[in-house]
Formats: sequence, structure tokens, C-alpha cells
Amino acid sequence: MSNMLKPVEVPKGVEVELRPGLIRAKGPKGELEQAIPEELEVHYDEDQRQLSVSRRNDERDTMGLHGLHRSLLANLIEGITKGFEKKLQIHGTGYNVNVKGKQLVLQVGYCHEVAFDIPEGMEVEIEQNAAQPDNPARFTIRATDKHALGQFAANVRASRPPEPYKGKGIRYADEHVRRKEGKAFAGLE
Repeated sequence: MSNMLKPVEVPKGVEVELRPGLIRAKGPKGELEQAIPEELEVHYDEDQRQLSVSRRNDERDTMGLHGLHRSLLANLIEGITKGFEKKLQIHGTGYNVNVKGKQLVLQVGYCHEVAFDIPEGMEVEIEQNAAQPDNPARFTIRATDKHALGQFAANVRASRPPEPYKGKGIRYADEHVRRKEGKAFAGLE
């Protein structure tokens, strides 16, 4: 057994179950599980309420897995206790966002609506559904699984990424889009 990284604190109200190659945790916001490679060992100290990850050897690949899985376990615990969220904005006159049943429906300048099925365990809250000049449509996606949340938000953003000339499109709330100048007309004769 080799070095151990900083242990992950497990808050009260969270149940942790260790199985060979798998850890399952249940908390107030839901239940998640994480596969653990055989090169690593996870220990749960019930008295101190801490999860610790250790590696069985010091090979380069194993050391990389060590830090990765410690971070994944920290995200798992944070997800089932606090949850994660991504805030997105839609810039563009006439662009808007709605939730219809279990679908996120976007109108972003195409001749058709773009619809995404909202995955199980995620919720979408619309703060303002229609974009006006200088006031974008805004919505928030919430989930317990950080990876699934990031992937879903990236797929939504990819349906109409922000363009650099007018700034129209879907972007994260904290994203800065570098604007370009349009073509300048050379000396007209």
C-alpha cells in the first residue's frame, strides 16, 4: 500500500457502502456510485467519517488514477449533499428556451426547434425564457452527477455556440466571448 491523499470528508446523513471495485453513496439529494480500478483501494473510517484512497503500487498510470479517483469521490459526496449547477444564457433577438414535459426546447435561429431530453436526475429552471437585446434568456441546469451535468450542458451549448461577430448563441453565464470586428471596406474608388 502506498501514499494516501487528503481524505474526503463524509457529512452526516450520508451512507457509504464499499464493495470490491465499487463505492456507493446515498445522501439527501440522491444516490450515486463510482467504479474503482483494481490498482486502488478505498477505505472508509466510520468514526472519523472519512474516505481515503490508496494505491497498491507506484507505477505512473496508477499514480494518475490515484488523484483522479480521489477527485471523483469528492465530487460524488458533494453531489449527493449539495448538488451541482450550470447557468447558461442565450443571446440573440427572438431566441428563447422552454421546458415541455421532459424536454428542453430551444429556439435559436434555425427553422425548427432544437429539443433535448432532460436526463433522469436533472432539472432545468428557466429564469427568463425570451432573449431581448441586452437581456439574454437565462436558465439553470441542476444535477447530482457532475460529469453528466457537464456533458448535458456542453451538448446544449453545442446546438448554437456563440459566434464572435454579433455574440449570438448559447454560452455559460461566466463565459467571455471575444468579439471580432467585421470586415472593413478597403478604399472605395
